[in-house]
Amino acid sequence: MQIRGAHVLVCGAGGFIGGHLVNKLYADGAASVRAVDIKPIDEWYQKNSSADNRVLDLKKIEASHEAVEGIDGVFQLAADMGGMGFIEHNKALCMLSVLTNTHMLLAAREAGVKGFFYSSSACVYNGDKQKDANLTPLKEEDAYPALPEDGYGWEKLFSERMCRHFREDFGLETRVARFHNVYGPQGTWTGGREKAPAAVSRKVLEAKHSGKHEIEIWGDGHQTRSFMYVDDCTQGVASIYESDILEPINLGSSEMVTINQLVDMAEEIAGVKLKRNYKLDAPKGVNGRNSDNTLIQKYLGWEPSIRLRDGMAKTMSWIEEQMLAGVAVK
Repeated sequence: MQIRGAHVLVCGAGGFIGGHLVNKLYADGAASVRAVDIKPIDEWYQKNSSADNRVLDLKKIEASHEAVEGIDGVFQLAADMGGMGFIEHNKALCMLSVLTNTHMLLAAREAGVKGFFYSSSACVYNGDKQKDANLTPLKEEDAYPALPEDGYGWEKLFSERMCRHFREDFGLETRVARFHNVYGPQGTWTGGREKAPAAVSRKVLEAKHSGKHEIEIWGDGHQTRSFMYVDDCTQGVASIYESDILEPINLGSSEMVTINQLVDMAEEIAGVKLKRNYKLDAPKGVNGRNSDNTLIQKYLGWEPSIRLRDGMAKTMSWIEEQMLAGVAVK
């Protein structure tokens, strides 16, 4: 499956990663890109004027059929999701994304689409393997026996299986990547759906500009994570789509940090030191999660190239611009 010269579809193109992916696909030589999202176009994080931009609700089968008409390859990123606070309080909404995935697979099969990429999540991994902050990085096999994140993780794991069986039973060439935390400019940074790098960046910058040098941290700050810059993510998506990798594969950074270390980094970039207040009853997710990149290195020779410190500096610079300009939250 090749991107160059192909007519491709990005579902969830109005979202953070989807907007960056549209630009990446054009850069990689796609003949055309159809960009689809449920949100009104003026609420998209990015809009590429060269794309065929459409507002469609892909939970409806008719919309999915419209989306894939004349398309060679599908990149299915559309989902109702957000950071841990959103996921833990909106399990039913997260589960409803299974409608989008089901209808897109059905429509793609009927239309004779050549390739179908599905963005899964590290939330599929067995929770019992993520209780210790000093965990062994998660291998792809650690998704089973199944005990994923309630709601969002179960929906992702089920949709992974659908992709597998559509490939085995119907010959639809599917590729699945398990995204670990993705961050960067042009994303959600406030409002409740933001993830840890954006939330920490905003809180540190708000403290800096307000003069109130305090920060609230969800959990005890010892929980561990890895974070992948969005440019590395889109490069990984393109490489996996064009690969022969049939099973779900990790797409993430192996540079693990604690949330306290992430705050240290943001403070150093902003040039401030803050008093830390820990909200122990706030949603914090698993105690430890990190990507084992053995398989993607074996198959593609690939590893994220942008260090967390460098990506955080770029992200914080963009968020600060938005804050100072008084840009409304999307």
